[in-house]
Amino acid sequence: MKKNTVFGNLKGDLFGGLTAGIVALPLALAFGIQAFGGIDSPNAASIGALAGLVGATMLGMFAAIFGGTPSQISGPTGPMTVVTAALVSAAWTSSSGSLSSVLIAMSLAALFCGLFQILFGIIKLGKYVRYIPYPVLSGFMSGIGVIIILQQIYPLLGLKGSGTMVELLSGLPSAVTGGISLTALLLGLGTILIVVLMPLLTKKVPATLVALIVMTVVSLFCNLPEKFTIGLIPSGLPEPFFINDSVCLSGVDWLAILKAAVIPGLTLAGLGSIDTLLTSVVADNITKTKHNSNRELIGQGIGNAIAGLFCGLPGAGATMRTVVNVRSGGRTRLSGVVHALLLLAVMLGLGSLVRYVPLSVLAGILITVGWGIIDFKGFKDLLKIPRADAVVLIVVFLVTVFVDLLTAVGIGMVIACVLFMKRASDLVEGGYSSQEMTDFDKESPWGDEGGMPDTVKHSIYIQRLNGPIFFGTINKFKQVMTDVPADAKIVIIRMRLVSFMDQSGLYAMETAIKEIQSRGATVLMTIIQPQPMYMLRRMNVIPAIVPENHTFKTFEDCTDYLRNLLLQPSTPNATHD
Repeated sequence: MKKNTVFGNLKGDLFGGLTAGIVALPLALAFGIQAFGGIDSPNAASIGALAGLVGATMLGMFAAIFGGTPSQISGPTGPMTVVTAALVSAAWTSSSGSLSSVLIAMSLAALFCGLFQILFGIIKLGKYVRYIPYPVLSGFMSGIGVIIILQQIYPLLGLKGSGTMVELLSGLPSAVTGGISLTALLLGLGTILIVVLMPLLTKKVPATLVALIVMTVVSLFCNLPEKFTIGLIPSGLPEPFFINDSVCLSGVDWLAILKAAVIPGLTLAGLGSIDTLLTSVVADNITKTKHNSNRELIGQGIGNAIAGLFCGLPGAGATMRTVVNVRSGGRTRLSGVVHALLLLAVMLGLGSLVRYVPLSVLAGILITVGWGIIDFKGFKDLLKIPRADAVVLIVVFLVTVFVDLLTAVGIGMVIACVLFMKRASDLVEGGYSSQEMTDFDKESPWGDEGGMPDTVKHSIYIQRLNGPIFFGTINKFKQVMTDVPADAKIVIIRMRLVSFMDQSGLYAMETAIKEIQSRGATVLMTIIQPQPMYMLRRMNVIPAIVPENHTFKTFEDCTDYLRNLLLQPSTPNATHD
């Protein structure tokens, strides 16, 4: 059977789906409990864990069937859980502690999220995600990582805490003074150590699952009080929220709940779409395929809507689980279905075993997840990137942590667009035509290439770039760079008409050069304009990645270098342009 059919990669999909499901289990439990961490109910942990499992199962199943990225694994994610946690906490407060109102609000928000995503796919909004600048994404994702870590400090210490980031931080000293659980803390720290150190020994076994099992077994010998564990999770098939025994529909203020659920639903839809399509790009890069962004949004929408109907946590395409699936052999929709079926089996029969999992162990797992989300590369380069990009990153980061996610993205986009218009205006005033700023020219030779001897022409590949490389053009830039033949040995990147490069463009260029060099090719760069040269030197792409003697002020200098190279007996063979 052909590899592009559903069962054409049966062995790989089964193994990939099972591995992804094993990785997804502790994360689904942890994200579910985090979402309900802000309500003061003895059943909060068990209800949250079940919501996480239901969301991972329903979204994982239907997004795999109807989505546009065959190898993608979907489920609750950190960014989506942060928004859901705020919704759950607000619903609990406004309803004076009504668990039914909380479940209805979460279910409706997930349903609205799904409906909005379906609408996004129908009106073809998927392609516009590429225009989000790197500093906005960096600050946004780093802020989410910090939120996840801060929210897990309380359960890591065996404490109960909720509220805004300011309230959590200001209330921590008094909460710690009231007494912490040393046992819970040691279990959580042990979990973090296993997750961090396990990959150094082997990557064949999911570190999070090993940590979950080992530390849960250890906790059984520590006489850990039941309030520090998940508790009993109801087994059996999930029911729609309107007939669920845990939900009482009488006396519910539907109008108030609908109003409270629409905006979070829209926030979840926008956030989930960004999160998902970024993961789709990661899957494309690994599998060398191309996803259908609008179909993916529709598939995610169907999955989130159904998850909402069954009191499940909304989610998105999950990067770590998708990478695990692909690297374990998963390539088609079957792998996502297998992952969901494994989680369904947990709900049907293994819920009684999960009850003993300590909350501090799940907190330890989430702390490592939050740490992995933070973009340390972006922060490390803050003093090297243009000041405007640094300002955008910091503003988005702070607003994400201390205000809310949607406001952060909105403010970041407005600032980035204003700054780009200023840059574009400066470039036009500097003498660059609009045509030079919009296209990458990779077909027709430029005039100064005529002096190259035929022997040289037939031994290299010339990649001509025309226009600034910034967040709005990096998708086109990546497409152009994929045209470099896999067997090329010498690649000349012509930079004469690249007038500007921002942080997004710089990272895209760095990745492209490393990809070419990883195949054994030599990269040469010619006529680098002042601003791109400043960026490349500032970020140490030159000379750390491209040596100084591989950059040339004129194409004629590059031609002379190649002519001398061809006189050497060990001249590499290469394809021609």
